[in-house]
Amino acid sequence: MTALFEIDNLHVSVEGREILRGVNLTVNPGEVHALMGRNGSGKSTLANALMGHPKYLVTSGSVKLAGEDVLALTPDARARLGLFLAFQNPIAIPGVGTGNFLRAAVKAVRGTETINAVAFRKELTERMNTLQMDPAFATRALNEGFSGGEKKRAEMLQLAMLKPRMAILDEPDSGLDIDAVRIVSDSINLVHQQQSEMGILLITHYQRILNYVQPDIVHVMARGRIVESGGAELVQQLESAGYDPILRRLGIDDSEEAA
Repeated sequence: MTALFEIDNLHVSVEGREILRGVNLTVNPGEVHALMGRNGSGKSTLANALMGHPKYLVTSGSVKLAGEDVLALTPDARARLGLFLAFQNPIAIPGVGTGNFLRAAVKAVRGTETINAVAFRKELTERMNTLQMDPAFATRALNEGFSGGEKKRAEMLQLAMLKPRMAILDEPDSGLDIDAVRIVSDSINLVHQQQSEMGILLITHYQRILNYVQPDIVHVMARGRIVESGGAELVQQLESAGYDPILRRLGIDDSEEAA
C-alpha cells in the first residue's frame, strides 16, 4: 500500500529550543492513528509544525502528503493539498457567520474564483443534517458564545466540508464532558465513513474518546519523539498503568518534557 502521509526524522525548534527530536510516522489511506503522551511531550508542537505555524522552525526532516513535500508549502497551500488541522482551542471570530466562514474556507481550499451559493447551501445543509446539527448553527458568529462541545462540532463541520486527505485532530476531547465527547466522536466517525480514504491523526491524553473512535495504531510520544507504537491494546495498557512502565523500560527520563 502506498503511504498517504509520511513524517521522516522531523526535528522542530521553538525560540531556539529543540522540541521535536526525530519524529517518524506513516499513515496509510483510511487509517486512524492515535497519538498519546503527557503534557509537554511535543504532541501539539507536532500538529502546529505540520500545518506551518511560523513559530515552529523545522530544522531537519521531511513531511510528505500523497508524495508531495509539505514543508515547502505555505499553510494555505498545505490546506489546498489536503491537510487539515482541528485546533485544540478554536478561537471566536465575532461578526463572521459560521456559514459565511465555511463558504470562504471551501472556496480557498478548492481554489475556485467563485462558489455557487445554492449548491454550497445545499451541501452545508446536508452535512449539518448528517452531523445532527441545528441549521441555525450556520447563522451564528463562528465560535462566539459557543460551548466547548459546540466549538468542537464546528471543527468537525469544517472537516466535513473541506474533505481533506489527511486530518490532524489536536485534542478534540479537550474540555468536554462525557456526553460532548460522545457527540464529537460520532461526528468524527461519520465524516470518516463518508471519506473512507482520509487519514486521521488524533491527538489525545485520554482513553475515553478512543472508546468511540477506534484507532488502527496507537503511538506514545515522549521527549519530542514517538517511543512506542502498537494496537488498541496499548490504550488499555496506558489507562491501567500510565506511561511510567513504558518509559522506564525504554530508559527515558521525561522529568523535563519538551512543550
